[in-house]
Amino acid sequence: MYQIAVAFEIPADRREEFIAAALEDGRNSAADEPGTLRFELVEDAEQPNRFYLNEAYTDEAAFDVHCEGPHFARFFELIKDYAEGPTWLVRGTRITDSVPHQVG
Repeated sequence: MYQIAVAFEIPADRREEFIAAALEDGRNSAADEPGTLRFELVEDAEQPNRFYLNEAYTDEAAFDVHCEGPHFARFFELIKDYAEGPTWLVRGTRITDSVPHQVG
């Protein structure tokens, strides 16, 4: 599983606009791009105008498909005049443990 996380800084007066654009991107990507596994928008607990996108794809190729698709392009077109970012936080392939974990 390929995962990314990025941060955006948004002017206070554009918060709702950014939230709407990000949620639309996630909703449409999940519906139209079979390789999109997770698309989450997270608001920073201490800085309310900082947002994170936490995304997961079947593999890096699926992420590339997302980046070349219409939803990605529309998102960046909508936010280009006011958003600062993306600032890359995580980009890589998840490593899983083959040993089962026991709880309790």
